[in-house]
Amino acid sequence: MTAVPAPDPAAVREASLDEVGRLGLPVPPANFPLVWEPGDEVALRPTIEVEARIAVLHLIQARCFGMPADAAMGWLLNSRLVDSVTPPEWDFVTVGKGDHRSFVLHHDALFALTWVLGLTKQLDPSLPVDEDLVTKLPNIVGGETFDQWRSRLLAAPQHPADAAALLDLHYCLDWAYLESERAGLPLPGVIDSHAIGQRRWALEWAVVLLGPYHDPAPGWEEVDLST
Repeated sequence: MTAVPAPDPAAVREASLDEVGRLGLPVPPANFPLVWEPGDEVALRPTIEVEARIAVLHLIQARCFGMPADAAMGWLLNSRLVDSVTPPEWDFVTVGKGDHRSFVLHHDALFALTWVLGLTKQLDPSLPVDEDLVTKLPNIVGGETFDQWRSRLLAAPQHPADAAALLDLHYCLDWAYLESERAGLPLPGVIDSHAIGQRRWALEWAVVLLGPYHDPAPGWEEVDLST
């Protein structure tokens, strides 16, 4: 994991607010916190970790739409990804326990992670998930294992500074979408605050900020979206 200087947070925030306004959304207040401070560094999680998270989320999507538990478990074992599954995900994969709807929503988190690896060209807040996303993911139904998928994958991870800028935008968009829905204002596209929140979740996890005011990088289930 190679860290680079984080971009100027004030300049990034100004660009984020310009984009929020361009989309016709309410702009967060002046005291809305910055995501990082001047002098901080930024990195992306190791590519293998992001790939594993993509594969696990894709498996969960398959489980949501009818894949039997034994087939899902068999794929995890054959792909040696059991250790990459969180406890809530394990309960869902093995016995279907948990909030089915929340796992379905991970489709947008999955989409954002493919952007982090350069598999998706853009992460436009006004557009839904790319229709061809599934072609870039493991062919689980066809028996393609994690390693086989990785062997055909052409990952080209984003520059950490670009990923940090997109994280800041989604931090602002998360507030703007929730505020728009609360006030009954129109949204700029077909996706809602749930999709924006999922994309932010993925970026919060994948982008690692380093500095005196940052805690260690959180696990997938520990990502804090409360602010």
